Amino acid sequence: MSDTVVVGLDVGGTSTRATALTLTGERLGTGRAGGGNPTSHGAERAAAELLRALRGALANVDPTRVAAGTIGLAGAARLLADPAGRAAFDRAWRDAGLRCPYAVHGDALVAYASGTAAPDGTVLIAGTGAITAQVRDLRLDRVADGHGWLLGDAGSGFWLGRESVRRLLADLDAGRTPGALATAVLTELMGSAEIAARPRDTVDATIQTVTRRPPIELARLAPLVVTAAADGEPVATALVAEAAAHLVDSVGRIRPAGAVTPVVLGGGLLTGDTPLAAAVRAEVGRHWPAAPLRTAGDGAAAAAWLAARELPEVTDPTALHARLFPTTP
Repeated sequence: MSDTVVVGLDVGGTSTRATALTLTGERLGTGRAGGGNPTSHGAERAAAELLRALRGALANVDPTRVAAGTIGLAGAARLLADPAGRAAFDRAWRDAGLRCPYAVHGDALVAYASGTAAPDGTVLIAGTGAITAQVRDLRLDRVADGHGWLLGDAGSGFWLGRESVRRLLADLDAGRTPGALATAVLTELMGSAEIAARPRDTVDATIQTVTRRPPIELARLAPLVVTAAADGEPVATALVAEAAAHLVDSVGRIRPAGAVTPVVLGGGLLTGDTPLAAAVRAEVGRHWPAAPLRTAGDGAAAAAWLAARELPEVTDPTALHARLFPTTP
């Protein structure tokens, strides 16, 4: 058992992280590479980043010691349904010297497992997008939202960015002096907070600037909202409260009232000390007061743990989880 190693990967749109662990929880190596999501970057480029991360994690590990692996990524079902994409990942796995099987799971399950070892519960993720998933027996069951920026992702970073621009445009339309948040948004978009003699000219220029860029880039404005809310800016504070309500509403679509299973919060907007994270925690506590509330941790380690728990020699996966994540019982 001491010689056995498992590998886990947390594959995102901007980075790919890998870790190699023993079955006693010892971390033998980590690797990091660029975005490896095949939906965003194409299968071949994604597989190349996967290989880079794997080689980093296995730099001081004999690959023949690896008995199992797990890859967590958004759009896992699309990869599994794409023979060319799966073949590219298979080649990367072999090129890293690995001969063991590997499983592919959605990033929501990996985020959940990084927060708790409980087999049943709920995970809420808010970053650029937003999604909620119900977990049963450590498998994704029902899912809410995650519909993308055009049709959903309410309360996400994209949503916050878009709404902040809408508030700015409303101020300009009404001839109001923009507040602190609107001023920050205008400066970020236009390079200056100066308003034209005809405010409509500033409105038109702002709209043109936004629509020339990929829509998802509005998510880059979310930190402005979060920072302004931390400073007590009224518009930002209201947006954060509305975002929290949207996020918890998505949880309520699939989580029964009175449920006492854990709720894990993940994604960049919910894992730090931010006003949105605090608001969501308060709303979850109000709706499910008896539910343990956890924060997602190291996704690559969680993926490795998911791989380890399938091995017959791992007789107490909960104890292994506690060693890997000592602050998330």
